[in-house]
Amino acid sequence: MKIRIGTRGSKLALWQAHFTQAELTRIGVESELIIIKTQGDMIQHLGFDKMEGKGFFTKEIEEALLRGDIDLAVHSMKDLPTQAPEGLAITAVSYRDNPADLLLIRPEALDKSKIFKIKAGAIVGTSAARRKAQLLDFRPDVQLKDIRGNVPTRLEKLRTGDFDAIFLAAAGVQRLGLDTQDLEVIELNPREFVPAPAQGVLAWQTNRDDVEVRTVLKKLHHPEISAVTNVERRVLQLMDGGCQLPLGVHCMRDEQANYHAYAACLIDGVMRRARQSASTNFGLAETLVELLHKG
Repeated sequence: MKIRIGTRGSKLALWQAHFTQAELTRIGVESELIIIKTQGDMIQHLGFDKMEGKGFFTKEIEEALLRGDIDLAVHSMKDLPTQAPEGLAITAVSYRDNPADLLLIRPEALDKSKIFKIKAGAIVGTSAARRKAQLLDFRPDVQLKDIRGNVPTRLEKLRTGDFDAIFLAAAGVQRLGLDTQDLEVIELNPREFVPAPAQGVLAWQTNRDDVEVRTVLKKLHHPEISAVTNVERRVLQLMDGGCQLPLGVHCMRDEQANYHAYAACLIDGVMRRARQSASTNFGLAETLVELLHKG
């Protein structure tokens, strides 16, 4: 048996695909990579909030899966719409890397007396509505500017002075082993600057009726991670959101198996926050959404 893995061609996507291959090799399963270009890869001049529809980084890969051109799709789970195409399923999820956002700042733009250590009026690069909304809530003085391209490209734009600071997911920086010693790197607490739902987790997607591949993937599945990402993605689903929605959700489980969930969302122009702890994840997403709407 040889599993055909569909992936995007960016460095980070290829890291994810090679990690998946290594996991399959560990359990004695052969695989090969098939590179697929997505809408998100091809349209580089627009921010996510200006692009139509959902699934910018997943739609073409899902279509290849439905056609039978590949057996398995590997995604950053945060890129996956909550509504899967008919016939497809998330069969397994990976371990969770650091879910936090990082703010990377050029030394010239540093002001340690300010929140997040960026100077007044700094130009900050991000194309995520969630990051824009939360940053302006903390620092209304900054200027936001869309930034696209893969992670190394964004770092290059920062270093050449196009921006004073940029956002990156900690997981992506760690996975690519990037050298950021020349920059000030601020790790933002996910309970305060709330990350995207399922940030730091990989989702392995298959055809729903492909019993053979699904059986293999169950050996790689992390149910404890699924228990928290289910809460995060359920909030996203209830808020009817995609990449354009300014919503952050983070759920964690402590050593006593209690769940702690945090959410932040821009609703009617107002940043609203909610937090809830419970001994079970049942109904946790619904409670968070209710709290968000109450403000």
